[in-house]
Amino acid sequence: MRVAVRTLCEFAAREGDLDHRYTPSPSSDEGRQGHQKVQARRGPGYRPEEKLEGECGGLFLAGRADGYDPAGTRLEEIKTHRGDLSRLSPAQQALHWAQLRSYGALLCRREGLASIELALVYYDIGRDRETCLAETASAGDLWSRLELLCDAYREWAAQENQHREARDQALAKLRFPFGEFRGGQRPLAESVFRAVCRNETLMLQAPTGLGKTLGTLFPALMAMPRQSVDRLFFLTARTTGRRLALDGMARISQTQKEPVPIRVLELAAKAHACENPDLACHGESCPLARGFFDRLPAARQAAVNTGAMLDQPTLREVALGHQICPYFLGQEMARWCDLVVGDVNHYFDQSALLHGLTRQNDWRVTLLIDEAHNLVNRARAMYSAELNQQRLLAVKRRAPPELRQPLQRVVRQWQALFNHPDRPALSPSEKTAPLRLEFPPGDFIGALSGLVTAITDYLTDHPADAELQELMFEALGYTRLAEHFGDHSICELSRHGRGRAKLSILNLIPADFLAPRFESAQSCMLFSATLTPPLYHRDLLGLPDTTCWREVDSPFSASQLQVHLASGISTRLQDREASLAPIVELMTRHYRARPGNYIAYFSSFAYLNSVIARFREEAPDIEIRAQVPGMSTEQRHDFVAGFASGGRGIGFAVLGGVFAEGIDLPGERLVGAFVATLGLPPFDSRNETMRQRLQARFGEGYEYTYLYPGIEKVIQAAGRVIRTPTDEGTIVLIDDRFTRPEVRRLLPKWWFDQESPDT
Repeated sequence: MRVAVRTLCEFAAREGDLDHRYTPSPSSDEGRQGHQKVQARRGPGYRPEEKLEGECGGLFLAGRADGYDPAGTRLEEIKTHRGDLSRLSPAQQALHWAQLRSYGALLCRREGLASIELALVYYDIGRDRETCLAETASAGDLWSRLELLCDAYREWAAQENQHREARDQALAKLRFPFGEFRGGQRPLAESVFRAVCRNETLMLQAPTGLGKTLGTLFPALMAMPRQSVDRLFFLTARTTGRRLALDGMARISQTQKEPVPIRVLELAAKAHACENPDLACHGESCPLARGFFDRLPAARQAAVNTGAMLDQPTLREVALGHQICPYFLGQEMARWCDLVVGDVNHYFDQSALLHGLTRQNDWRVTLLIDEAHNLVNRARAMYSAELNQQRLLAVKRRAPPELRQPLQRVVRQWQALFNHPDRPALSPSEKTAPLRLEFPPGDFIGALSGLVTAITDYLTDHPADAELQELMFEALGYTRLAEHFGDHSICELSRHGRGRAKLSILNLIPADFLAPRFESAQSCMLFSATLTPPLYHRDLLGLPDTTCWREVDSPFSASQLQVHLASGISTRLQDREASLAPIVELMTRHYRARPGNYIAYFSSFAYLNSVIARFREEAPDIEIRAQVPGMSTEQRHDFVAGFASGGRGIGFAVLGGVFAEGIDLPGERLVGAFVATLGLPPFDSRNETMRQRLQARFGEGYEYTYLYPGIEKVIQAAGRVIRTPTDEGTIVLIDDRFTRPEVRRLLPKWWFDQESPDT
């Protein structure tokens, strides 16, 4: 069995407490850059990234030592960190030595060396400082240590081999869980199966209600043994998407003649899985971190022995039964589960767990990305950051003495931003429109880096402080993105009053960050009801030029849907007051012609409320309810529950909001939708900058910034109406621009066979 040296050591050489006092650890990019800095300082003949492999105790071990100097017979392992190295836990340092000694054993065996100098180099990325710990070890002693690690891992390795064989045999003869596919579902499944078998990236556009979750999950599972796929990651932007995937996998398993030995894990955010959010993640604070690695082997074995899906309730039960943290047990089980269901950030974020494991173990992975149209904006958020002056000043007022000086340095940098000679003079309380900076300010970044180091050192010796941690992560996120600043992002400075400035890095083109993540996957399926035009998503997501495209025919008949184009109404900003009366008349007329449940979408809460006020005057007998800003989970649930079968009334919502996608209202629960906007983003300074950047990069600035994102939201919202082959309903598109050819061609073709031209 092939095993990465790092994986071997993390399995067999960890003991004692879970200790995350050294968070925030460097990101993968920072770690890579730190390694390169250290390697660049070495002399001629130094060999960075020395590839090592060999067989020990029936295991084939492979990995890369960070550097080897043949002249000095010196092997190095470089570890990047932040903060005072003397506070590094003995258990963590023991793990580092185990990894270096394992590399040393493999190198001595390969080169026939009797002994070797081993150097564990700690590089503080905040201080640009190296600390070296060295020892000279004999080849025999190193090999004996390696054999002990392999002995500890061998039984687990044999179990993993048996599991993999049983898994692949079961998946090869997997049966579809229903007697037959839904209309359009078979070609969807066939496309996915072929793409996985050909190691392709595939964009799949399939209408809502087709059964995309099961239609992609089933064939991807079947293809795993044929392509020796190690892991399948089902990634989604919504919690409801995770639930659908888990339910789909449960359905597949329950309908097979024999049990399917596949390990399924649900990953959740730490905020949703942590048992003690007010305690720090180390053994002196949290009882579930105390002795974590001593109890982990039994918990890990219990988790795989359950034979059940490791969703959050099951994972929690196993973890608490062994008195360890459920969240970090989930992180551990991500190493050993075949299907991992999680959020898109678990693979695409800056420090994503699943991407890190894929690289570390050289896994062959398949990605299934649900509702992939959401990935553009989600990725923009992942690679954007904002600094808040008000938060800094609040922390400074109650800061301990150790942090006052580094905090004051950052305060002075805030003041310098507005006193810069190249910027207009402002009074301290004056509000400003965002000012565009050519680059993130270098002196500011330096002060922030010093603050991150200072807070890290302070928190190591003091109880957890939520405000300090929040400020630290805010500063850290900004400095990380500043290091990678380019034409894919913009830097903005704004002031909203005295002491209320903001400094932002806003990502516009996530492709530059996402492309390496897609390259790490063996195959990838991106599916949604709204991926048109495919070139738009390919460009902004950084998909390979070889990406394939498949549009699955709708299983729905045009006779189920009446589409009306209200071409005599303009919903442009300057025309909105004049549009109120005709919109209310139009909605009232359609409702009275067929009473039932309707939903009406508008571009903003202001527009929505204006229409509601007029509607109440003109049609007080029609029941209405409306989305409001900041609705709680219970309020959102009540709003959706109001669309009961047999009910009557109109719900008002904002296009692109929580009720514009991801809600399922089949049958009489929803008989019609009004969409009174093209959904175009506002024509403000930021979006105009985006338009210019996208025009320069891709040649379609207006389309990529305004038109395509807007129509995507329209299609998602209108897709709430027809959910099953027996549904019937009406869509009313309210704006004269819907009749334009360049807009019309972006709408689903099957809508218009029964089109009513003008309403």
